[in-house]
Amino acid sequence: MTSVRTALAHRVEPAPFTALVAAGDLACITAFVLLGVTVGHGGGDPGVDPGHVAVTVLPFAVGWAVTSLLAGVYARSTYASAKRAVVRTVPAWVGAALVAQALRATAAVPGGAAVTFFAVSVLVTLALLLPWRVAVSVLAS
Repeated sequence: MTSVRTALAHRVEPAPFTALVAAGDLACITAFVLLGVTVGHGGGDPGVDPGHVAVTVLPFAVGWAVTSLLAGVYARSTYASAKRAVVRTVPAWVGAALVAQALRATAAVPGGAAVTFFAVSVLVTLALLLPWRVAVSVLAS
């Protein structure tokens, strides 16, 4: 039986660089939420209610934590190629957005689920994540 450590060893490069990449990913996801809060239907200053921002980011961060590991976006081979970074990041983010919508559909997470919000979250966050991930692949090589 394969241990969790062995399974993750092929999907995550254990290095400080990976932590930096993960922080950049989280920054992209948070930027999407901040855009929605300030430009979208929130209409106010996100600094006024950081709890709202955190609660909105959380289901997306949880979704990304799960799907990014499954997709291997933190693997050495992903860092080595811009094309591979894009090919792994797109389905990982679509999956993360689906997880986020599933969480938002529960009573435990406010916000509710909506097909239109799913589509917006996929498109806008990919517009932020993909350039970052391509830049990571360039920096890593």
